[in-house]
Amino acid sequence: MAKGTQGLSPMDYALSYLTARDRTVYEMQTYLDGKAFGEADIDATIARLIELGLLDDRRFAEQFVKTRLASKPLSRSHLYRQLTEHHIAKDIVLEALESVPEETELDNALMIAQKYTRQFRSLEPEKRRMRVLSRLQARGFGADVSYKVLRMAEDGLSEEDDA
Repeated sequence: MAKGTQGLSPMDYALSYLTARDRTVYEMQTYLDGKAFGEADIDATIARLIELGLLDDRRFAEQFVKTRLASKPLSRSHLYRQLTEHHIAKDIVLEALESVPEETELDNALMIAQKYTRQFRSLEPEKRRMRVLSRLQARGFGADVSYKVLRMAEDGLSEEDDA
């Protein structure tokens, strides 16, 4: 196997690259290609990493979904876009997204709607609605879900005002 400019093998570079976080096959290919290794060396290294269970697009996608949802309420469509940007196969992406229940999608949208409904409470109702809908759309929520949770958030806001 060829050595890189610092005398390291593709496997040395790959293992170092994997210490920070899981990577996709595409990310690893791109990284090793940037180190000027030949295609055969890169393919052999990736095959070995997969064999050892150190490189796994399915695991990456599952962890990605869990991590993103734990840190920020997002829609499945937003997660889909992000995962496909990592060049993960469509079937693996769809499988990872199956773990996101419909109620989680609705809860995430409602959290966003409530947050921005409170934040924009001083605006005229129509302006507030447009801003909240814009935030929901930016996170990938569709019109049906967005309008539903907007109504719920506005009902909650009027209950707060009544209290």
